[in-house]
Amino acid sequence: MAREGVGTPPEAVISIIGPGMKVVGDCLTDGTVRVEGTVEGSVKAGKAVVVGKQGAVIGDVQTQDAVISGRVSGTLVAESRLELQATCQIDGDVRTRRMQLEEGAILNGTVHMSESKRAGAGRPVTPAQPIEARDRKAVEAAAPSH
Repeated sequence: MAREGVGTPPEAVISIIGPGMKVVGDCLTDGTVRVEGTVEGSVKAGKAVVVGKQGAVIGDVQTQDAVISGRVSGTLVAESRLELQATCQIDGDVRTRRMQLEEGAILNGTVHMSESKRAGAGRPVTPAQPIEARDRKAVEAAAPSH
């Protein structure tokens, strides 16, 4: 019989989807999810999502922090920090405040990064304007000669 009021807080729990395991459906936790198998559905974790080298998520991922070594096909939202390791492949849009992208990582999609405290956050980036002929001379004059 379980005792009420005694135990681990939900945000401290780590749930593991082991190698060879396949989950069809959505995963939801207040803590951390580690995916070493396959999830066909969304993964939402209050603390963190870790996708191992052999892990795959075919669906959306939403969490505070994420470390991805395997495959994600869907929208990936890491509200605080995202680490894309060299062995990962992401096919979908990414939203995060901070991102570390290792050489070799594959990212096919758009990346949206913003931090509400940073000045100018949320403003769209305007494309560079063509350099006028008179401005081009000034740029060329300032450029170091070879």
